[in-house]
Amino acid sequence: MESGFEEKEFLACCGSTAFAREMAAVAPFASFEQAVEAARYIWFNKVDVNGWLEAFAAHPQIGDTKSENQKSETSKQWSKGEQSTALATATDSTLQELLVWNSLYSRKFGYVFLICASGRSTPEILAELKKRFPNRPIVEFEIAAQEQMKITELRLAKLFTAKDKSPSVGREYSVTQVTKAEEDRVNIIGAHLTAASGAPAVKASQSPVRTRPPITTHVLDVSRGSPGMGIEVSLEMWKGTQPLPLFGEPDSGGWIFQGSSITDNDGRSGHLMSIVDNVEPGIYRISFNTGKYCPNGFFPYVSIIFEIKESQRSEHFHVPLLLSPFSFTTYRGS
Repeated sequence: MESGFEEKEFLACCGSTAFAREMAAVAPFASFEQAVEAARYIWFNKVDVNGWLEAFAAHPQIGDTKSENQKSETSKQWSKGEQSTALATATDSTLQELLVWNSLYSRKFGYVFLICASGRSTPEILAELKKRFPNRPIVEFEIAAQEQMKITELRLAKLFTAKDKSPSVGREYSVTQVTKAEEDRVNIIGAHLTAASGAPAVKASQSPVRTRPPITTHVLDVSRGSPGMGIEVSLEMWKGTQPLPLFGEPDSGGWIFQGSSITDNDGRSGHLMSIVDNVEPGIYRISFNTGKYCPNGFFPYVSIIFEIKESQRSEHFHVPLLLSPFSFTTYRGS
């Protein structure tokens, strides 16, 4: 029998309005397992960074069950139940220490410390908070998204259990059904942060038919935990007299313009080059006008130079920029 729920019920499971809207749009679900599968796909592929932050903001700090952040009475009661073990094992001193560390965490990362607290003691939670505090913002952002998904799955189980309870039929969903392998979570989050479109990542085939340019990018402002919007981006290819641009040598006009764009509300650029099945191998340079975006920052612009080899012509190259006023990082995505 299919179980149908309203948008407000999904909002109690996860505080992102985009998540709740998408879940309600694809409901009803034939089973709890089907609902969890849909929730994972929506959270990691269709909810953007702002939606993640909205969900984080719907949680109280650990130890604070009177917070007004929760969007419904249901989520407030669930949150209280999830923190019951922590509250039962807390002392005045550990609660005070937790309060101090919660404050330090929120000042550093811009959102509450998020952890699936169900069954965890206050000392366990405090130890995990201290362990995660030194993380770089982008690393911690990914971990927080994983924890939110764990909480969402746990609450979906409660939602289905309540819906299915009757004098003749009663079904409890085990914790093993609402958990997921850690490496699988990381892979899905990586796809969310590196994919240039909302579609799930797929492995490249021998003869791909592309639906997007072979080189893409996005910008994440890690100091704010939000997309880098409105940043000018340009792509060039080396066509100089030397086979490769030499370190320490003048460019001598060897860089040839390929295309430009401005990042959208999700921090993603538009097309920087044509959609072709086989990209021309060579040296490419992608540049970002970071000085205009962050006038008080350290970098007037950022250029990333990378090489596409002959054997990689059919592959996709996603080159994101993770930016803060005084540092930046990049990596090859997919």
